[in-house]
Amino acid sequence: MIFTHDTEHALGIMVELVNSAEGGREGLPDLEALRVFVAASRMSGVPPVEEQDLVQVRRLRGFFREILLAPDPASAVPLINELLDRVRTTPHLTDHDGYDWHVHFFAPGSRVSEHLAVECGMALAYVVAAGELDRLRSCAAEGCDRVLVDLSRNRCRRFCDSRTCGNRAHVAAYRARRRAV
Repeated sequence: MIFTHDTEHALGIMVELVNSAEGGREGLPDLEALRVFVAASRMSGVPPVEEQDLVQVRRLRGFFREILLAPDPASAVPLINELLDRVRTTPHLTDHDGYDWHVHFFAPGSRVSEHLAVECGMALAYVVAAGELDRLRSCAAEGCDRVLVDLSRNRCRRFCDSRTCGNRAHVAAYRARRRAV
């Protein structure tokens, strides 16, 4: 594990959220889709979602994409600080769902967008502070606009999904080599 469980979890949620708008397809078309996203993300302490949450989460998604694709810390840091300036944080220790003591930064009762902004913003801050911003990147497959977090030990992950984008890229490279022979 490169980062703490909470940091990796928040980064994973952020990537899923950003990728919910890939290729012009809206992955959060309605309130029910947001409810499913929240449940699947296993976010704790989130009150029932409302229509305003859907609008705010979609807006936040675009902001996360901008941060994830920032070319360097000098570009990412002002965006992360802006994100964290917009929300209230209430750090508190908790031990839930079988996880040992860890810190949550969102205020109890926070709306889902604020919860995401705080937890993902802090995760991004930890990534930058650890000098690991290059682990956040876009998929290397041609025509794919998805993002990923490379948590591999040797930083070798290039594709959002090895079964689709990775496999297609490898097959295309193989066919190109065969044609050259």
